[in-house]
Amino acid sequence: MKYFAKLDSNNIVLEVHVIHDRDAPTEEQGIEFLSNWNNHPFWVQCSKDGSIRKNGAGKGMTYDADKDGFIPEQPYASWTLNASTCNWEPPVAPPEDGVNLKWCEDTMNWEEIT
Repeated sequence: MKYFAKLDSNNIVLEVHVIHDRDAPTEEQGIEFLSNWNNHPFWVQCSKDGSIRKNGAGKGMTYDADKDGFIPEQPYASWTLNASTCNWEPPVAPPEDGVNLKWCEDTMNWEEIT
């Protein structure tokens, strides 16, 4: 089975389709199959586990062709994109003390979940 992300004209993932290997022996053939079946021109092969294109694709994510990766929605305005991993990183790394934490945008720091 192969996974393909259906993209809008701005490279936003609309949905992910799974098709049989016989219908997509290559990425190009998978795109052709899906374009004919769905009458939609924008498709990119992806993986469920992120083993290709840096992250698994999901609805609302963006495909960046230059980085060849799927980028999740930015979780907070202060977080920056790591161009190598296509993941968002906080301005302050979380402490590694085993405490359950959440990011607080107001204080720009991690807070313990109580």
